[in-house]
Amino acid sequence: MRNFRYAKNSLLSLSMLLALAVLLGISAYAADKKAAPGSVFSPDKGKFNILLEGKSVGHEEFEIQPSGAGWLAKGSTSLQTPDGKSAKVTGSLTLQPNGAPVSYEWTSQTDKTNSAQVVFVNGVAKTTLQMQGAHSFQQENSFGSPLIAVLDNNLYHQFELLAHLYDWSKRGAQSFPVLIPQELTPGTISVDSTGPATAEGKSYEGLKVTTSDLEILLYLDSAHKLIRLEVPSAKVAVVRE
Repeated sequence: MRNFRYAKNSLLSLSMLLALAVLLGISAYAADKKAAPGSVFSPDKGKFNILLEGKSVGHEEFEIQPSGAGWLAKGSTSLQTPDGKSAKVTGSLTLQPNGAPVSYEWTSQTDKTNSAQVVFVNGVAKTTLQMQGAHSFQQENSFGSPLIAVLDNNLYHQFELLAHLYDWSKRGAQSFPVLIPQELTPGTISVDSTGPATAEGKSYEGLKVTTSDLEILLYLDSAHKLIRLEVPSAKVAVVRE
């Protein structure tokens, strides 16, 4: 997953009502929706501050909610590049209650606007990419399982979805096929519980996400909502406001 290295260099890169709660003093979310029976997800809504070497370089607003018989997770991230230019990326992911993706749409706006649609069918991701000023491009990626983790560039709420895909009853290292849609890149990630974790004096549930070249640390509340994400090697932190 190159997106965090890219972020460092260019800043781009179940069944019950959710109670009113303060997420460890960082964010509050009131919900009046019920999670679909048998779903691995729970509703959430919030905003992340994106930090590079301790300095804010952008924000992401996101929402995860039931939608029909499935779920919809959408987010929008605004970033500032080192040369002062603005960039924005949006993503909308439709999922089955068990976490399998159904479709995904993203748009990236910098000097040009690029967009794509991805449809997932029987473990195959079919992508149609439209780049400004160019003909559309199509690509297929096949995976061994329909339960594919979608982790796109600079859309950090998708790591919360990953935390809900993780089997907490089994714990231990678990592997997931993964797609990074903006890079049209398939791969595999390993996710492992690190047990209790502490950040800035607060206690969380820890998850470690490992790729071939990166280690990503997730700090979750008791409901496995993402409160903080760190990429130590890239000096990137994403903190819920």
